[in-house]
Amino acid sequence: MLPAMDQPARPSRAPSGLPPGLDPRAAAVLREVVELFVETGEPVGSRTLSRRLPISLSPATIRNVMADLTEAGLLFSPHTSAGRLPTERGLRLFVDGLVQFGDISAEDREAIGGTLAASGRSLEDTLAEASAMLSGLSAAASLVLAPKSEGAIRHIEFVPLGSGRALVVLVGADGTVENRVIEIPPGVPPSTLVEAGNYLNARLAGRRPLADLRRLVAEDVAADRTALDQLTQQVVEAGLATWSGEGRGASLIIRGQARLFDDIHEIERLAAIRQLFERLEMQETMLRLLEMAESSDGVRIFIGAESGLFGASGISTVVAPARNGEGRIVGAIGVIGPTRINYGRIVPVVDYTARVIGRLLG
Repeated sequence: MLPAMDQPARPSRAPSGLPPGLDPRAAAVLREVVELFVETGEPVGSRTLSRRLPISLSPATIRNVMADLTEAGLLFSPHTSAGRLPTERGLRLFVDGLVQFGDISAEDREAIGGTLAASGRSLEDTLAEASAMLSGLSAAASLVLAPKSEGAIRHIEFVPLGSGRALVVLVGADGTVENRVIEIPPGVPPSTLVEAGNYLNARLAGRRPLADLRRLVAEDVAADRTALDQLTQQVVEAGLATWSGEGRGASLIIRGQARLFDDIHEIERLAAIRQLFERLEMQETMLRLLEMAESSDGVRIFIGAESGLFGASGISTVVAPARNGEGRIVGAIGVIGPTRINYGRIVPVVDYTARVIGRLLG
């Protein structure tokens, strides 16, 4: 049974009145254009707006307001028609001051709780379920990032895989098992892998945490007190680096990549999507995701290239920190999708899911 959760935190950039420089009429037009864009992905015309706006404005007046918003860089025309779409700057203004972030629905709360509260699964399986669940609720690609455990371990083993790679099997003191693939010098004989495992296991007396083991190995190497040859030393260091600091050894689980292609007409280059997923596999990107989440207590929203993470237009990232009961960040969770994602729905879902996962990881 999951613990009762507090009310969802608001995004770090919470709406607060009208955005600077916008009068109520311009704000109403911009809000409606963005909401229609999110709903349909199509350019919005003045006649459509005149039927939907909460205030009574003629199509001619709406056209004038849209022209002013276009001149201000908040709307643009994708072609010669009269329809308009929001620019990334317009979307940012909408997110900062116009969108209404509702509370998470009881249905979504039940779906999240039911998915994450299931017992008898490994942590990795639980995180995979969380990522798949979030992708389904948001209709976008989702990601869950959590550091590998740094608890005490009782056994390490290296298994050759060929092609300059080896499998590192790490058995924790609590019986959990982690398998990681590492790069090793080509042609390393099996005997070297055995030596590396024997050396590390000899240092594990008392079931040491990996952080302590890394320090011992560093001291041994620095003092030249080991009988390790160069190849064995490289294998040892590679195996430990798998769980070392600076973001290495983090679990990154991505689900729903295909959803990024659902609105293919609004993303000009498919290469940008491919590059995005290549970047997601890099350790530097995982670090950046954690930094983005850590810089705020609530959900952060990045539109286009604002985050400096993917350098791609047409993509939005919603990311939140997962904190344990002591307030320490133990991971991050987020959604990546086209800029027309439903911010009002996704933000509270990401926020709530991040807090539930924080409790689980804590």
